[in-house]
Amino acid sequence: MTNKYASQALALLRIVTAYLFIQHGSAKFFGLPHVAMFDGFQPLSLMGVAGALELVGGLMLLIGWYTRPVAFVLSGFMAVAYFMAHASRGGVLTPMLNQGELAVLFSFVFLMFSAVGAGAWSVDTARSSGQSTASGGNRVTA
Repeated sequence: MTNKYASQALALLRIVTAYLFIQHGSAKFFGLPHVAMFDGFQPLSLMGVAGALELVGGLMLLIGWYTRPVAFVLSGFMAVAYFMAHASRGGVLTPMLNQGELAVLFSFVFLMFSAVGAGAWSVDTARSSGQSTASGGNRVTA
């Protein structure tokens, strides 16, 4: 990216997205924030796997650690979540009607992070500061 603030803007998007994503996992495992739908949550279930991905993946994304592979996994996870939980209600091409907008948006934002990396203020950027970006660094370039 050519804008001199692009890396910082990307980092802000990563941090805010991860913060919002983590809340889904913390609501499942810790009841924070409380969501009535997760009362009686079973950790050893499909919902438990989802919560673990939301917590662990969200925390890794928040600090920008292994951003590209984590974001790729989370993108696929959210695509599966959309088709299992939302598109199955009908209107596969109209997420607004099946309450799947957030799943679709998370999926594509994560896909973008898997392609462009973490941006500024990340463990990945700190780790790759002495390495060539051609060897898998996460710097945002033009």
